[in-house]
Amino acid sequence: MEKESFTALSRRKFIGQASAAVSAFMIVPRFVLGGNGYLAPSDTINLGFIGTGKQSRGLARNFLATGETRILGASEVYKAKRDLFIDSAKTFYASEEGKKAKGTITDIQAYPDFRQMLDRKEIDAVVIASPDHWHAVMAVKAAEAGKDVYGEKPLSLTVKEGRAMVNAIRKHNRVFQTGSMQRSWPEFRQTAELIRNGYIGEIKGIKVNVGPPPKPYDLPAEPIPEGLDWNLWLGPNQPVAFNSELAPPLSKDVFPNWRNYKEFGGGMVTDWGAHMFDIVQWSLDMDGSGPVEVIPPDGKDHKFLTYRYENGITMTHEPWEWNNAIQFVGSEGTLNIQRKKLETNPVALATKVIGADEKHVYHSENHYKDFLDAMRKRSKPICDVEIGHRTATVCNIGNIAYALKRPLSWDPKKESFKKDKEANALLERPLKSEWAIKL
Repeated sequence: MEKESFTALSRRKFIGQASAAVSAFMIVPRFVLGGNGYLAPSDTINLGFIGTGKQSRGLARNFLATGETRILGASEVYKAKRDLFIDSAKTFYASEEGKKAKGTITDIQAYPDFRQMLDRKEIDAVVIASPDHWHAVMAVKAAEAGKDVYGEKPLSLTVKEGRAMVNAIRKHNRVFQTGSMQRSWPEFRQTAELIRNGYIGEIKGIKVNVGPPPKPYDLPAEPIPEGLDWNLWLGPNQPVAFNSELAPPLSKDVFPNWRNYKEFGGGMVTDWGAHMFDIVQWSLDMDGSGPVEVIPPDGKDHKFLTYRYENGITMTHEPWEWNNAIQFVGSEGTLNIQRKKLETNPVALATKVIGADEKHVYHSENHYKDFLDAMRKRSKPICDVEIGHRTATVCNIGNIAYALKRPLSWDPKKESFKKDKEANALLERPLKSEWAIKL
């Protein structure tokens, strides 16, 4: 079992080990070539992965497939998953597709604690694919360490943690790509441009069909498996009993169910909602703002959770015929959108070519290359940290309305509820002192 803590490993010892490993790999750090922060446009980008479960393995393949990256670090508190991640990278490197990748399996160094990996100067960016309760702490510390960040969605577990992530990225001049990859898919780009150009007329209503809000953690205790540092898995959270639904064994190749419990995630409202509410925000040109009111189901006037924007547009969290999908209803037509499926009325709109003089959104065809390009240009990628934060906020204030069971007035500029101390108290959560960040 790998239980050695960060504090037990002296900084001097660790740096010596890392330096020796780097020398063995014969990798010349870019900071040696041109000073700290130097990034040549043609240079290979060195990545470290924080969290190496099922989602992370897919992300690694996507980044390696660009032929522009090298993986130097894998940080994970569950040794079996860390080992599998490295083995998966080895399989990729040995494949035909992997031959254009820049690294080798021997490049990848394993870390039980992500803070160890952040000390490696030659790592340019980290990919954060941990459970949601970790996102803010990891992103803030990565920014402080001078790393760019690809951070999985939903951006944060609370609104204030999301704003702390934005503040840290801006303060340290980092590039951040939120993992809302639907923005780099053609059917969603077509949706946003059709809506922005008024092709279905004035928007009368929007239905977003994603799953339910989270519930309190209520699973029975199970033995902690060998090789899992459960305290470090919990990190900033208060202790709870281990259950394999939160961190399933390799024999169950599934996405873990920690996302269903409010201590760790936001239910499907944030898990799938972070994808679908994001496309609504994009389509309505609301990337820097959000709704002004959220009303939970009341059994009377509001059968479903309802958001209202300042311009009068309403959006409901409502089941309809398609799962994990959006329906836009306009004065002149309708648009239904789901992954790989776009249906419009009039039918011709689905393949309508948007004219050069019409409104266009940021065009990206590869979410991962877009992040790498933004790193080289020091520009904002298609789903910058502010965008990810605003979408997560839509999800999180919806969950707060569900919890309090009453209408809430939201100020998207101040990022607070109007005259509601109880609701505002739910915009943050206590973090254990070791992991405290400025909120």
